[in-house]
Amino acid sequence: MRTLGDYLDSSGRDDVLSGGARMIPVSTSVGTWRVWTKRIGNNPDLKVLLLHGGPGMTHEYLEACDSYLPAAGIEYYYYDQLGAGRSDQPDEPSLWELDRFVDEVEQVRQALGLERHNFVLYGQSWGGILAMEYALRYPTNLRGLVISNMMSSAPAYNAYAQQVLMPEMDQAALAEILSLEASGNTDDPRYMELLLEQHYLHHILRMPVAAWPDGVNRAFAHVNPSVYVSMQGPSELGISADAKLANWDCTDRLALIDVPTLVIGARHDSMDPAHMEMMADLLPNGRYLHCPDGSHLAMYDDQQRYFTGLVEFLHGLAD
Repeated sequence: MRTLGDYLDSSGRDDVLSGGARMIPVSTSVGTWRVWTKRIGNNPDLKVLLLHGGPGMTHEYLEACDSYLPAAGIEYYYYDQLGAGRSDQPDEPSLWELDRFVDEVEQVRQALGLERHNFVLYGQSWGGILAMEYALRYPTNLRGLVISNMMSSAPAYNAYAQQVLMPEMDQAALAEILSLEASGNTDDPRYMELLLEQHYLHHILRMPVAAWPDGVNRAFAHVNPSVYVSMQGPSELGISADAKLANWDCTDRLALIDVPTLVIGARHDSMDPAHMEMMADLLPNGRYLHCPDGSHLAMYDDQQRYFTGLVEFLHGLAD
């Protein structure tokens, strides 16, 4: 586990690493920590900051961007949020709060020199929650916004899982999954075995496990459970009732986000694609990109359609 001392000396400097990577200091109520970022490309007019999912996952599964964005002339930044991947992972439960993560994103934006005329914020899954809340708090900082594979309401997400996804599952397997969750045995290998067969291969990544990209496997291997469970809960079939995000809902505030926004949904996603299309309708400058062959990681299982639409939207911002 990385600690503050791994990257921060008494000077509190911003460490520039090799290959375009930087460790950026982030101030919190319990001290200053470091988060890892890496720049790819060079375009003064179009800079995209990528917010990964989880919470507590890593940037690694977003490496699909490398196959499309450089050739399109788009500058983008990988970024492991505090508690994730190559960033510091402090044992401070008070840090795992939505508002604090929003403040972190703003500190990262300032450190990277991203400005109103060129700054696009992209958020996938939990990163979409973070992106929406950032856009609501700092609307004048953005050129554009991308919300990928995330609904605007945790209760609506839970309802979709309970009313649509769960009834489609093998009911004996579902009962076993729910029993393992209820007994607190989500570390049991049987739990992930069932989830993989019944949920992941249908709604997270619709590819044979042996063909899962290396970046996806690394991201799943590097999840920080202390962040994930605190905010999302231990269940993989919705957000737990006692998790910090359980009651989050910004649907009624979407009309306040007036920057050009692309919402990306997928037919087989764990998130309701109809809800995500509705979000685009509520956003004053929203548009919807549908991936009919995709799931939660549509950047892999409906890749060409996903990136063609994303690049088209980003280029449209620069026109």
